[in-house]
Amino acid sequence: MSAHPRLLPWPGQAGQPSYLVTDDSNSYLSQLADEMEEVQLDTGGELLDHADKMFENPKVNPLEFRFLSARLCEALRDARRVAESRGGRLAALQDNDAEPDERATNRT
Repeated sequence: MSAHPRLLPWPGQAGQPSYLVTDDSNSYLSQLADEMEEVQLDTGGELLDHADKMFENPKVNPLEFRFLSARLCEALRDARRVAESRGGRLAALQDNDAEPDERATNRT
């Protein structure tokens, strides 16, 4: 199994981070996590577009802005989790790529 767990884009039952440990990046859960990350990032983009339109409308009331702010905070949390997950996977790939070089260096 992989030594580097993947942070999943959804929390556990108690709100704690959830991780997937697998060598199969095409497993059902891996694909589901990829799809969920894509939905989360797309939703954040849609919220930003909606926010731009709301800022142009002088008739938007404070309650609407408050609701928008809450949704933008959720989207930012999701995007941060996606970034942490993808950053962790990149670091794992770099570690795996570095291992053969380190072995070759240690032989000389």
